[in-house]
Amino acid sequence: MRVQLIEIHKSFGPVRANDGISMTVEPGVIHGLLGENGAGKSTLMKVLSGYLARDAGQILLDGEPVDFASPDEAIRRGIGMLHQDPLDFPPLTVLDNFLLGRDGHLVLDRAGARAELLSLARRFNFPLDPDAEVASLTVGERQQLEILRLLSLGIQVLILDEPTTGISAPQKIQLFATLRQLAQEGKSVIFVSHKLEEVEELCDRVTVLRRGRVAGEREMPCPAEELVRLMFGQVLPPPPRRPVSLGPLVLRVEALRVATYRLALEPVTLEARAGEVIGLAGLEGSGQRLFMRACAGLIRPTSGRVLIGDRDVTYRPYRDHLAEGIAYLPAGRLEEGLIPGLTIREHVVLARRGPQSFFIHWPEADREAQSRIRTYQIRGEPSTPVEALSGGNQQRTLLALLPPALRLLFLEHPTRGLDIESTMWVWEQLLHRREEGTTIFFTSSDLDELMAWSDRLMVFFGGRVIATLTTKETTVEQLGYLIGGKEPVPR
Repeated sequence: MRVQLIEIHKSFGPVRANDGISMTVEPGVIHGLLGENGAGKSTLMKVLSGYLARDAGQILLDGEPVDFASPDEAIRRGIGMLHQDPLDFPPLTVLDNFLLGRDGHLVLDRAGARAELLSLARRFNFPLDPDAEVASLTVGERQQLEILRLLSLGIQVLILDEPTTGISAPQKIQLFATLRQLAQEGKSVIFVSHKLEEVEELCDRVTVLRRGRVAGEREMPCPAEELVRLMFGQVLPPPPRRPVSLGPLVLRVEALRVATYRLALEPVTLEARAGEVIGLAGLEGSGQRLFMRACAGLIRPTSGRVLIGDRDVTYRPYRDHLAEGIAYLPAGRLEEGLIPGLTIREHVVLARRGPQSFFIHWPEADREAQSRIRTYQIRGEPSTPVEALSGGNQQRTLLALLPPALRLLFLEHPTRGLDIESTMWVWEQLLHRREEGTTIFFTSSDLDELMAWSDRLMVFFGGRVIATLTTKETTVEQLGYLIGGKEPVPR
């Protein structure tokens, strides 16, 4: 199926998400849609897949104009979209979710659907159990289920929106192999991403968006520098990392132990000084998140002590930690960090510290929100609901809501899902806080990010800290071995 988008326009109030975008996707091609956060990629694909109605423009399938009123209509015409956050029903089984979207019948052919599911899973080497609850699956496995469901519904064009966010390296390899196989079979694949290395590895052709418009199209391979210029208008240098003299002791952790029904964190002892950046490395679920949340007062330790300066805050609630100059930025921006349905202005009001009045002075709140929007370069208005912001702008909003002076800042995956420009900007802000004396702990699945910004590294494996390293004396290769639970190979 040949897909043509002609002069697509889509606005949300004063924000022009798509401003006259045209692109063509040929059959049997993996077509990359590249652009920074907020460039209009997801909006354009939601228009193509029937989730959003366009304001103007045309969609042609094999030269025939179409107009979708719903995702169901798009799927019936052969276009399906895999969203960044899987749209499934976690309490239901894999088979139940596989059956979703089929023509309504009084009695479903569950036996036939099971056979089809298992056949498709074998074909693409997806290890899916039809009777498992979707809630027990990883993000990568939920993606695999959604791909099989869409294929069973007869789609010819598969759209994937930032599909590698939150999946493991083996699952990414499997995903890419699947997409290549689908393209070889004649299907069209649209791969939405902001990650240059993934587009270079996978795509045959790339369309680059910048601020809602097409900045250019290129056949692959194409020099990375050229793609960066198309995305941002210039090559982006990394923010300067100036040397900082460490200050007094800020955090002291003494034999801290945390236990949940899934994992028990063995006792951790650590000291951290003002201005120090400590990266927490390890596979997801190895204990680094438990450690940070216990130190920040979000979960209760089983034993041990957490001291900020000389004050014991071990069993104090999070509000007391905030009063001590401690803050926590979660990975789940909308799940834990922000409140869907509320605007940027309303978040600014909620985040205020100090004495609170019974009445809210909304003009003042509007001015304060405008100031933070300018300072943190958020692409939105005070009245913009936070769920309408792109991932990068949600992260900027979270940073804008932090208190101005902090002693200790914990961050879960601070740049996950962000483009190069947003990543550089986030670290510029964090380094500025570091220079002001804030101690920073952060987790990341990106080894290069851990190596680039950390002074020290704590490596977690199976609920214990197996190594505490100085970054200058460590290599990416050594870190990779430790994360896998192995001793580095001697040089």
